Amino acid sequence: MALFGALFLALLAGAHAEFPGCKIRVTSKALELVKQEGLRFLEQELETITIPDLRGKEGHFYYNISEVKVTELQLTSSELDFQPQQELMLQITNASLGLRFRRQLLYWFFYDGGYINASAEGVSIRTGLELSRDPAGRMKVSNVSCQASVSRMHAAFGGTFKKVYDFLSTFITSGMRFLLNQQICPVLYHAGTVLLNSLLDTVPGELVAVRSSVDELVGIDYSLMKDPVASTSNLDMDFRGAFFPLTERNWSLPNRAVEPQLQEEERMVYVAFSEFFFDSAMESYFRAGALQLLLVGDKVPHDLDMLLRATYFGSIVLLSPAVIDSPLKLELRVLAPPRCTIKPSGTTISVTASVTIALVPPDQPEVQLSSMTMDARLSAKMALRGKALRTQLDLRRFRIYSNHSALESLALIPLQAPLKTMLQIGVMPMLNERTWRGVQIPLPEGINFVHEVVTNHAGFLTIGADLHFAKGLREVIEKNRPADVRASTAPTPSTAAV
Repeated sequence: MALFGALFLALLAGAHAEFPGCKIRVTSKALELVKQEGLRFLEQELETITIPDLRGKEGHFYYNISEVKVTELQLTSSELDFQPQQELMLQITNASLGLRFRRQLLYWFFYDGGYINASAEGVSIRTGLELSRDPAGRMKVSNVSCQASVSRMHAAFGGTFKKVYDFLSTFITSGMRFLLNQQICPVLYHAGTVLLNSLLDTVPGELVAVRSSVDELVGIDYSLMKDPVASTSNLDMDFRGAFFPLTERNWSLPNRAVEPQLQEEERMVYVAFSEFFFDSAMESYFRAGALQLLLVGDKVPHDLDMLLRATYFGSIVLLSPAVIDSPLKLELRVLAPPRCTIKPSGTTISVTASVTIALVPPDQPEVQLSSMTMDARLSAKMALRGKALRTQLDLRRFRIYSNHSALESLALIPLQAPLKTMLQIGVMPMLNERTWRGVQIPLPEGINFVHEVVTNHAGFLTIGADLHFAKGLREVIEKNRPADVRASTAPTPSTAAV
């Protein structure tokens, strides 16, 4: 009995579990590109290392090493991989750092000073980034692990006390190597938890509680539904992917669509959208009152105006002959939220709307001539441009019928073709102007999709693409860099081999 109760509760929990409307998979094919851009960023960060002054006394010699700066970084061998527990692991081996510092030496009353070039060789760095979902549903770098070591250092001492420096060089370079070891991991920790998180904050929907405006009417919720999941070959992220009217921010459409699946790994990145993603968009616009069209007077196409007046001439004469020359009104109003159907053969959108035809004499009540229902089916083609999901709509099927009688429906047959033409010429371009502007998908600023391929499945579609860095990480991070103090954010490194 207890087993039956536990099974029932598990099934009940599964029945109420919400599926993601949008999924993104980053494959190992993207890691080489990400590594190249990441290493450029890492080089620039390591060049900001600040090493404390090294002062001391050896017999009658007093020395001071100051103004130590990293001048260059050479990375000869590096690997970036997915790891199931750590998400992203970067390993650098046999790298070298170029250094420049100021020397000052006092021996009794003799003083020597100047600048020296040095090199740190055999630099090894192993750092891991752990990605997670924060309480607000945003993706964050939650932890940075780090191990760093410098095998050896060499300094080309010269000047008046060259022989003295040769005697002291082992002691001085050992001290500098120890200090350098202590500075690498704090810099990487700051780069991950502060700077990379500022990059993740540029993901659409990340800045305002993962809900951002698409336009003046609707917004979209791109909150992560769980922590990103890494395998040895990819990183998967589940986003809610739900639209909402800006006037009803707490409204939410229940997700009853199938869960999108991502199986492919041939391209750098894959994005999947379920029918729910598009249904929530159309219902949000419906609730916002955007799915209606009103044409009055000169806004009605001339040929359609003449045809409608000829069709309803008898009704006009019987109802109110005095208003026969009044402006004509044509109103289309969607009656229920449109619905999206995704099949391997294509994507269609079904729409049911009312069509009202009336005369609107000045300063008088309007005279309704007809009220009919329109059923339309649109085909939808999806594309990714940059990082915007764009849609091209095309009117495929169109039917009008009377709400009152079959006889009136027969009388409406002559209006079928001109009304369809009016929709194709006057309405579809307006719809496509909006849908082609697209909606941003959750990628950080500066990263775009290229070479995309759209594939339809039963209940969802997938888009495979490659990545392109339109902006460098440094450029985006500098633009969004938070005002902070590095020392206050960097903990003592957990491991630094001396």
